[in-house]
Amino acid sequence: MAAATAAAHIQDRQGKRTLTEGTEPVIECRGLKRSFREAGGELTVLEGVDLTVAPGERVAIVGASGSGKTTLLQLLGGLDAPTAGEISICGRAMHRLGDGERGRLRNEAIGFVYQFHHLLPEFTAQENVAMPLLIRRVERASAMESARELLARVGLAERTHHKPGELSGGERQRAAVARALITRPRVVLADEPTGNLDGHTGEHVLDQMLALNREYGTSLVIVTHDLGIAARMDRQLELKDGRLAAA
Repeated sequence: MAAATAAAHIQDRQGKRTLTEGTEPVIECRGLKRSFREAGGELTVLEGVDLTVAPGERVAIVGASGSGKTTLLQLLGGLDAPTAGEISICGRAMHRLGDGERGRLRNEAIGFVYQFHHLLPEFTAQENVAMPLLIRRVERASAMESARELLARVGLAERTHHKPGELSGGERQRAAVARALITRPRVVLADEPTGNLDGHTGEHVLDQMLALNREYGTSLVIVTHDLGIAARMDRQLELKDGRLAAA
């Protein structure tokens, strides 16, 4: 479905995105639990989390440090497995997929943006952004052209051949955003994407993410401590005592 069409299905009267009847969620999880064994016993981080994310919806998850926000994001992205509960991405139940199938689903449907850019230092910005397409075995010339176009969209047209060490912090993070969106994923999971940047630079990076969200119809799930960022999302949720509730 084209981005504009998807967005048309999920606007309410205030312009917020919301799931309507007949629209398949991008993310749906029910009864999500995650516990870790420690020397003194068992530590429960998530206790029965329920979450549904609509196509194109922007969701902020806030909460105190150590509340489990990053753990939740890792579960949603298929980077970790829950102790109990189920997660579906684009209608596909993660627990029913083998490792290879989960990897393909992540590559096709999910983009990741972290607080630190995680760009590969030996490759140029263009090569870093093209990497998810190259992993998908897209022809190199096509992947590199798509990366060049997307870097231009985030204001890095003149920096395509620079390596991460030659870019500023804001430029590296914008390249990371471009890399997350190069495959036109259904959802981007972002963990404190502006937390390592100054206020002005962070605002610019967020503006780029929201612009691409509107154009591509890609859902955003952003973990943040910044209430200003959270206020720009369609929905704000707080993770507290292992559960999600409206903030």
